[in-house]
Amino acid sequence: MKPILITGATGFLGKHLIDQLKREGEGPVRVLCRGAPVWDEDPAIEVVRGDITSPDDVDRAMAGTRAVYHLAGIVSRDPKDNILLYRVHVGGTRNVCEAAKKHQPERVVVASSSGTIAVSHEPVIHDETAGYKHEVVGHWAYYLSKIYAEKAALEYFQRDKLPIVVVNPALLLGPGDGRNSSTGDLAMFLDGQIMSMPLGGMSFVDARDCAAGVIGAMRRGRLGERYLLGGPNWTFRRIVNHVAEISGLRPPILEISVGASLAMAPLLRRVMPLVGRKFELDDATIKMSSMFWHCSSAKAESELGFRIRDPLETLRATVEDLRARRAA
Repeated sequence: MKPILITGATGFLGKHLIDQLKREGEGPVRVLCRGAPVWDEDPAIEVVRGDITSPDDVDRAMAGTRAVYHLAGIVSRDPKDNILLYRVHVGGTRNVCEAAKKHQPERVVVASSSGTIAVSHEPVIHDETAGYKHEVVGHWAYYLSKIYAEKAALEYFQRDKLPIVVVNPALLLGPGDGRNSSTGDLAMFLDGQIMSMPLGGMSFVDARDCAAGVIGAMRRGRLGERYLLGGPNWTFRRIVNHVAEISGLRPPILEISVGASLAMAPLLRRVMPLVGRKFELDDATIKMSSMFWHCSSAKAESELGFRIRDPLETLRATVEDLRARRAA
């Protein structure tokens, strides 16, 4: 049987996707990655060394595959990474689509982000018909590059009839985020760095449930369609209060404006290290926390069979995993 190719397999979502594919006997699996992952000794996983930004590497990895999960990406809010974000997200997606034109896999599932369409200054729940939010996220290269990558993938569907399906996960939580790429903000709360209550709200989804939704998109998704994969649409206050209860920590009492938070942040970055504490909260995170990243997953539930577990179970698993890795 021809293998399934996964890009971004070493990431938070990728690791859970591989676990589920192996459990369901969906193989063989081939991964494209730069380093030496844990699968080097796993006979069920074929490792192809390469970089998503290299057309030749992507072409070599895709040769002879029957399906592709394109998950490769970088999570960063640091302006120094802006060029890299575009190279990985936009350039990498084009490399995957060009290789797919040549090798003709049966289907390509492209992982984008709910933040391309499901974000606003007010608590609005967005679905797949919402337009791209350039005016809201245009200052942040992560989301803007995701918008352009998603557009590129759908253009290949329309122009070249590539069998593309796009998934738009909300914030991924749960166990196994070894890089704190998605769970980093919860880690900052556990470290005492969240000193005022964020004003906005977020949809979050367990990475294990998201992986199942991505598999559903491969099996049942309609070509050329997007599917939001989210969970509860809670305010940050509700999320923080639940995490505080789970962790035994006290939630912040203060609730201050974004402008005041941005004005105080430089002082805290200078003062906190003097008393042996960290303050790693960047300005982008402060601004993002005042917005509402709410979405509806009704389409994925109806067409893909997407389901989520109890959100409190996800939050508990996230806190336990963060603490276990900190203690290790």
